[in-house]
Amino acid sequence: MRSPLRTPLAWFNLTYERRRLLTAIAGVAFAVLLMFMFRGFENALYDSQVQLLKLLNGEVVIVNRIKTTMFVPEQFARQRLYQAQAFDGVEDAYALYTTTANWKNPETKQVRPLRVLAFNPAKPVLPLPGIMENRAALELPWTALVDEKSRAEVGPTEAGIESELAEQQITLVGTYSLGTDFASANGNLVMSDQNFLRYFSNLGPELDSRSLRTVDIGLLRLAPGTDVDRLVAALQRRLPNDVLVLSKDDFVQKELDYWRNNTNIGFVFSLLTTMSFVVGIILVYQILYTDVADHWAEYATLKAMGYTNLYLLWVVIQQALLLGVMGFVPGYLIALGLYQMTANATGLLMQMTLFRGINILLATIVMCLISGAIAVRRVQATDPAEVFG
Repeated sequence: MRSPLRTPLAWFNLTYERRRLLTAIAGVAFAVLLMFMFRGFENALYDSQVQLLKLLNGEVVIVNRIKTTMFVPEQFARQRLYQAQAFDGVEDAYALYTTTANWKNPETKQVRPLRVLAFNPAKPVLPLPGIMENRAALELPWTALVDEKSRAEVGPTEAGIESELAEQQITLVGTYSLGTDFASANGNLVMSDQNFLRYFSNLGPELDSRSLRTVDIGLLRLAPGTDVDRLVAALQRRLPNDVLVLSKDDFVQKELDYWRNNTNIGFVFSLLTTMSFVVGIILVYQILYTDVADHWAEYATLKAMGYTNLYLLWVVIQQALLLGVMGFVPGYLIALGLYQMTANATGLLMQMTLFRGINILLATIVMCLISGAIAVRRVQATDPAEVFG
């Protein structure tokens, strides 16, 4: 006869009733899916806020000193870019202009705000496929490119579409792929700096008109081998104190810190993820406790045969681990599909990275271990005399 020590008792306990096993796996998968979705939405909101910054072509960023976040509409004098370009190690300086303007859906005629990004098309400010290929078309007056990840309410986005932006005619000459964030809830338009002037330099007395003399974000391209931190320190020390100079990595981190520390995003989604974790503990505990109760006499028999509480604990812990792994797989696969659906519907940057997947896997294992440790108390309290007395 095979020794119980070599018998996969935990596996046999789980698979003895297939219907119960499937129900158990579904319960764990549900908890895993909840954790993936809540954590995914939190990561998507943060990732979406900085995706534009990461794609901008420059190692150093210059902004107005009082610009607490990228989306605060504060500009600085373009002259600062010319001054920065004179420093050793700076190869080129790019100006990026941003604003928000009303876009009219060419089909429904509904008006929705879009974020406008403008720069000199001859400069590789935002080197994305679609933008680089259509730089010549952007030089034409009253034209723009539209983000293909814009919300459906924006309407058709193919080249040749004519509509209105800021109550003026505009023609779409192509598309590119970026995605939405808090500042561009509906989508983005890219145009030349000259077209930016055509649309926003004469907005009337009630609105702030724009010119190319003030810049929203300045980008510096550095020569290979340039010490970024040293150059940033020199620029910040020698440029007038109306601007803030940061490496792009520091600017991205500053943006993330703003949204983490000044909004409730992190707290809300962390709370929801924790609640999902607790729900998972309760679900797995109920599953394991029911199994322990159903096999109470068998566990008591094992104790009467001399097996220790440690061995019985290990059996239940093995069941918990098996449930965790088996429940994680379908939860992960369903989450992948929902991530893609959410990204397509909202334009948010829903990313399933290896690091994030491993984090949820570890959380699932810990969740199941806690449940197993609670459920095993019934086994450890079993007295063989109650069965055989």
